[in-house]
Amino acid sequence: MVQIKPRLKETFRRAPRATLAPMARTAAGLALLLVFSMSPALAADPVFRAKDHAYRAVTVTDGLNRPWGMVFLPDGGLLITEKSGRVRHYKNGTLSDAIDGGPRSVVWGQGGLLDVAIHPDFAANRWVYFTYAGRGEGGASTELARARFTGRAFEGLEVLFKAEPKTQGRVHFGSRIVFDRDGYLYVTYGDRGGRENSQDLRVHQGSVFRFTDDGRVPPDNPFVGRADARPETYSYGHRNVQGAALHPQTGAVWTHEHGPQGGDEVNVIRRGANYGWPAITYGEEYGGGAISPHTTLPGMEQPVLHWTPSIAPSGMAFYTGDRFPKWWGSLFVGALAHRHLRRIGLDGERVTDQEILLAGLAERIRDVENGPDGFIYVLIDSADGRLIRLEPADGPGR
Repeated sequence: MVQIKPRLKETFRRAPRATLAPMARTAAGLALLLVFSMSPALAADPVFRAKDHAYRAVTVTDGLNRPWGMVFLPDGGLLITEKSGRVRHYKNGTLSDAIDGGPRSVVWGQGGLLDVAIHPDFAANRWVYFTYAGRGEGGASTELARARFTGRAFEGLEVLFKAEPKTQGRVHFGSRIVFDRDGYLYVTYGDRGGRENSQDLRVHQGSVFRFTDDGRVPPDNPFVGRADARPETYSYGHRNVQGAALHPQTGAVWTHEHGPQGGDEVNVIRRGANYGWPAITYGEEYGGGAISPHTTLPGMEQPVLHWTPSIAPSGMAFYTGDRFPKWWGSLFVGALAHRHLRRIGLDGERVTDQEILLAGLAERIRDVENGPDGFIYVLIDSADGRLIRLEPADGPGR
């Protein structure tokens, strides 16, 4: 576990839009390059200089209202969720209006339409998965649904899971979706403001769930068969997990979660593990004061790293492209409170360095994705939100 409190700087200058990158190495890469290079220049794209790479922040599209999650499709298109409940489709320089047939979400404090992911065999089955705040008896909770995407609409919507109990709380809905290499589906959930729930296996709050692709509980989930636990739960003791990604080498699920005033965490998710909230924490009460006297206790996991003060992390991705070779394997995390993109260098589970990117934009970054074209994509969380692509300023792969 590492605690790092860097106050790193980056410089940027205004520059003309870069020319098109050289031809991609594969047909899929070429399709993606054509799709995203045809977007018009909305303004002069700023160029930033980081430690290892100079990069350009290119606005791919604006016109998004509080975007929350995104996923790339095999044909080069992109699905983007907005908190208000709309799903948008971006392709060939065009951003669609709302797509019909998506889940019936409700804006409930921090909740709304949240993450989106596609099935590993999407090209054959067309399944798209959503997490969202769903209303029910007692209030709201995070739900999981899937539907088939025809290219114009969603069809056959199925609600696969509803976290219980529904509550009136307006915070900490999570929620990210990730598939592992075996095709199991992981969904993250927050404590919904009731911190004691995260240590109570009888409720769903403060947990990471594991499902089959159709929402069933795998028989080898750690708490299956226990009367005092929910069978969907894979790990617990979480506060508000808003980032999840699969490690490109180990295949492990990594997450990050919001701490209170400090104590944001990056964790490696292990079967049946307890991540400690609120019994252990590196954060404190808002306005000061201890939440717990403990930062460690037997039987509770330690984070890979934690941030104090809080950066309010949201969205995460491991970089595996070839456009920024010195960043390969780095973990990228969006920051809402400190308004930047954080690059985390890793050696296994050991943090080697951190770097602050895009600080000059002064924007809340809600999600980050490793693009299949080798670029890095981020969503700007605002009422006039944008999709931004990070490109090498001096040519691909330099």
